[in-house]
Amino acid sequence: MRRPSKASSHKLSAESQRLATYAQAIGQAASRIEERAWEHTLDAQLQKLLKTGHQDTIDATLNALFKEDLNAYDVLMDGVEAASESGSFTIDTADGVSKPYDVLLVAAPILAWTRFAIASGAIPADILQTLSAHFSAHLLADGTQMAMSPTLFSIDQLPRSHVETYGKVHKLAQAAVKGTLLKADSKVPETAPFLADTRYLLVAVVAPAGAPLFRWQMAELQNNYAAERATALEQWRAQAAPTVSRLLPGCGIELLLPEAYYMACREADKQIRPVSIRAAVHYLTHTLALEPGDLRAVIAGFGEENADGQIDEYRVAFTQRSSSDVIYGVVWPLYGQEDEEGTPAEGPASAIPSQKPLTPLEEIVLHLNEAGVTQIKKHNERYVVEFCDDCGAPLFADPLGELAHAEMPEDAPVGTEHFH
Repeated sequence: MRRPSKASSHKLSAESQRLATYAQAIGQAASRIEERAWEHTLDAQLQKLLKTGHQDTIDATLNALFKEDLNAYDVLMDGVEAASESGSFTIDTADGVSKPYDVLLVAAPILAWTRFAIASGAIPADILQTLSAHFSAHLLADGTQMAMSPTLFSIDQLPRSHVETYGKVHKLAQAAVKGTLLKADSKVPETAPFLADTRYLLVAVVAPAGAPLFRWQMAELQNNYAAERATALEQWRAQAAPTVSRLLPGCGIELLLPEAYYMACREADKQIRPVSIRAAVHYLTHTLALEPGDLRAVIAGFGEENADGQIDEYRVAFTQRSSSDVIYGVVWPLYGQEDEEGTPAEGPASAIPSQKPLTPLEEIVLHLNEAGVTQIKKHNERYVVEFCDDCGAPLFADPLGELAHAEMPEDAPVGTEHFH
């Protein structure tokens, strides 16, 4: 279940009430034709609010529905994500004819890990051109146009609201159709340094209205779309990885399948979690000249104070086996329908009853064991989410159950303390 912002809600405005009504109507529609009619009405209302920058109206409606009607909340969240990452528009050609186009904002996630720093920011023109060529050749359908943002984004630098996402996709769409060059974002927030993190390429893909966007949607390839998707990812990785490595020197990288913006970001959030554990063990063993078996991991569940015992994330603290001092920590957040009981597997495996999905806790233990950490302490107590008052870093439970700041030993090599 997606969760709303913590902002307090007031009485809904007329605009918010309309959004709520349309979302509820979609959930109660008795036929596909009725559902599509309501969706068209909701989309038109959302497009108007996004175009005029009324994020507050959308947020207020989401907050209200989260408390009163979870089904309508999901409908509205799906609707506003779709309306902000995609859309239709017309372009007047030189002969005065208006042509309709579809546009989708696509994110190409890159998992990166290192003992040093993971770069972000402006992409040099030659690298941008090379990546754009590979993206178009291996992923997109014939007849599409595209524009790649000349900025390599960290998660802190991505659009922070649906309104910002809407503005980004339409700016890129105009560049794609007109063939104009964009400037790199000059005012992006600094990103916190982590051993493992995700970077994103953002691309607007434009096609004539109703035409396919991706290769596996093309008529001649539809019967084998799953194999075509796999081939497209394989080619994207093979051809783009050497160029991406130039953007991220000193990093190990893995390229995920480029997909619609919100879907790609959620998938990357999940895929970076095991990478973070492996990177932490690699970092600690090499920095402190230890073996993985010399480390202890302490796992504890954390949640909001008034969340009825719900776990929002697990925090994994690392200590040396001979000490209770927390020297490093990794946060494992839960997403979507995940909870401490486990999440049903997605895809073909879900049809096999004998394959019981791992719980998040079991998955964390599995990745720790695979990294060589065998001494693992699990706290049954659920902790309230807390952070360091001075630096904002998350606090972790030590082996005794006390919350502590992760601090590398005093004799650790200089230059390691900025990771947390």
